[in-house]
Amino acid sequence: MTSLTTRPWPTELKVRRKAAVLAVTFDDGKVFELPAEYLRVMTPSAADRGHGAGPGRTVDGKRGVGINGLQSVGRYAVRIHFTDGHDTGLYSWDELYRLGRDHDTLWAAYLERLKREGLKREGLSREG
Repeated sequence: MTSLTTRPWPTELKVRRKAAVLAVTFDDGKVFELPAEYLRVMTPSAADRGHGAGPGRTVDGKRGVGINGLQSVGRYAVRIHFTDGHDTGLYSWDELYRLGRDHDTLWAAYLERLKREGLKREGLSREG
């Protein structure tokens, strides 16, 4: 765990639209390639995460989503504009770092939730 004084800070955010990836470089040398689908389903938006504790609803059907652009929010976060129209989640620098650092674990848990809830990465329909 990092303290406030040693908290990693992003030095570059670059959208690679064709690959549908956000590349984030931090001042500790870490570089994370975060797929748009992953960022979209891990949205910190209260509309999807809920307003209380817990994981919120499982966002499905986002396999083909891309990134239209980024909007800086002060000096602490970025708003990502996705091709599906979603743009309400604020991704703090700490959250982007966590999403990069814990990608494999978070993605595996997400895929397990999809399976358990009968949801798919493609489309918005439930398995029947």
